[in-house]
Amino acid sequence: MSRPRPPQPETPPSDAFEIHRAEVAPGMRLAYVREGVGGYPLVLVHGYPETKRIWWRNIRPLAEAGYEVIVPDLRGYGDSDLSEQDEYDLVLYSRDVFTLVHDVLGHERFGLIGGDVGGVVNVDLANRFPAHVDRMIFFNTVAPIVPEEAAWYAAQGLSLVPLEHGPTGDYRIRQGRDHEALRRELDTPARCRQWVRDCYEHRLWASPGAFEEADYDFMTEPFADIERLAAAWAPYQLEHGRPMSEMPLVTQKTATPTLILYGPDDHVVPTDFPKRCEIAFPNRTGPLVVPESGHFLQWERADVLNEVARFYFSELRDRAAGRA
Repeated sequence: MSRPRPPQPETPPSDAFEIHRAEVAPGMRLAYVREGVGGYPLVLVHGYPETKRIWWRNIRPLAEAGYEVIVPDLRGYGDSDLSEQDEYDLVLYSRDVFTLVHDVLGHERFGLIGGDVGGVVNVDLANRFPAHVDRMIFFNTVAPIVPEEAAWYAAQGLSLVPLEHGPTGDYRIRQGRDHEALRRELDTPARCRQWVRDCYEHRLWASPGAFEEADYDFMTEPFADIERLAAAWAPYQLEHGRPMSEMPLVTQKTATPTLILYGPDDHVVPTDFPKRCEIAFPNRTGPLVVPESGHFLQWERADVLNEVARFYFSELRDRAAGRA
């Protein structure tokens, strides 16, 4: 018999938060949630196969803790625009988010939280705009690779470049190299949603029992449209020849102070993730292991992430409020 999971914050209804939209590039509008306006800005960046909905358990608690919580859908995801030119890559995601937070919403400095693709986007954003990112929380994704530290990797028994992700990593090949064939197979909304559900369920990304039937419905609904699902595969195609607007800044050490979290029930991110973060983030806290969590740590252990984030950014929050 499975053990009961730790109780989590209540999941707000799907329409709990107002959805805003802003143009961040010609012909490209991002959809986003913005709660707690006036507090220190925290930007929560989703990955794949996620949308802003993966942060639904985090938005209200962090806003109530005194933060302005900004949660965008990356281009092509959720309620954001699809690119008419099929332009999707990590740097475009990063620049979109920066334009939204800095240029549109007017924040000179802010904090970042993200995992999966969102974590990599945040690394690029922090390295590209270091004067504007104060701190980050980073979890369950690909750690930055630091080629000049090849000897360190070897001494730790690690390859310089991480090996294929986990025992269920075939999705990367299907979405990256064989995406046209996969697109033909997913020829109904139900099949599109099932492909995404598999990542939350039998592909073993999440801790057992972390998602219930209503949660699967909530997370998969935005991917019922094959155009949006296929757009989300773009990062996986970069290693198979998809053109990039420019190289992401993810092959260097990241100086931004960063709290590293790791959900050990994740069977898609290699178990050497925490060790790789030790060299990639010289100004780090952690790595800290969050039990009974996997890839979707922000949902699976929202109770932990909310409290850790509240504390980690509290000095910045208090300073912004004039309490320091």
